[in-house]
Amino acid sequence: MLNIALGAMEYGTRIGEKESFALLDAYVDAGGEWIDTANCYAFWQHPSGHGGQSEELLGRWLARRPGVRDRVKLATKVGCEPLWPGSYPEHSEGLSATAIDTALETSLRRLGVDHIDLYWAHRDDRSTPLEETVAAFGKHAAAGTIGRIGLSNYALWRAERMHNLAIAQGVMGPTALQLRYSYLQPRPFVRDHAHDHRFGWITDEVLDYATNNPAQQLFAYSPLMSGAYESRPDRPIPQAFDHPGTTRRLEALTDIATTLNVTRSEVVIAWLAQGTPAITPIIGISNPTYLTTALNGAHLELTPNQRTQLDEVW
Repeated sequence: MLNIALGAMEYGTRIGEKESFALLDAYVDAGGEWIDTANCYAFWQHPSGHGGQSEELLGRWLARRPGVRDRVKLATKVGCEPLWPGSYPEHSEGLSATAIDTALETSLRRLGVDHIDLYWAHRDDRSTPLEETVAAFGKHAAAGTIGRIGLSNYALWRAERMHNLAIAQGVMGPTALQLRYSYLQPRPFVRDHAHDHRFGWITDEVLDYATNNPAQQLFAYSPLMSGAYESRPDRPIPQAFDHPGTTRRLEALTDIATTLNVTRSEVVIAWLAQGTPAITPIIGISNPTYLTTALNGAHLELTPNQRTQLDEVW
């Protein structure tokens, strides 16, 4: 099993149907399993100002590939769909029971399936009591329309509180966390376009939490930093990462990539997927080259010494 997930965020908008279908086919044929999307993807790219295009495309793909549903695991999200065009982030659907009920029904219809393997709360909604959100997710899990529950961009204390509320209510609780993570680390408290969620990062505390709670699976979005590892002039490393530790980590990454005759991105994927705890990178695969990078990284084996070389750089 490949410990990577295909990020389908731009499928159905920037990436057309023919190209999307080809990438999905190739990913699954190579042993890929997880496909990650959201009900709000990609509202910022569509004239309507609303999302749903990615889910709809995936639904058409599944309908035209009999049997493929049994080979994949679908993950989608609720919470960030704009209430009206241009209203995000101030006014989005949130995580009330009504919002979850409505969004889940819509996602199932778009995807043409009877259940979601992993249903994410896209971001915390502090205007809704946690008890209400936990009960709503738990109701659908008990009904079989949700296989697992995940939390994206949550403060760890809120995630743990939801876990305990689920126990108290006797319902399914969250077993997955999705946050931003990569080999390079940003400066603390930086707020810019690369760090747009206050609690949207896997920190050392999150790693410790997952290590001591094996039932909690970690997923990392934007693991390749939009191509910044490949020294592309149009994809510079964001200012949030402008500090001496980045220079040292890039040197170590380059050294190992050169030794293995692979790209730095492939080493980053291997470092994430094979670590302790293992982290499933969600990779936005928009062309065959990115797919090759993802697959190569998933198959790349780092030696213990190479992992130590990467890990001990601060």
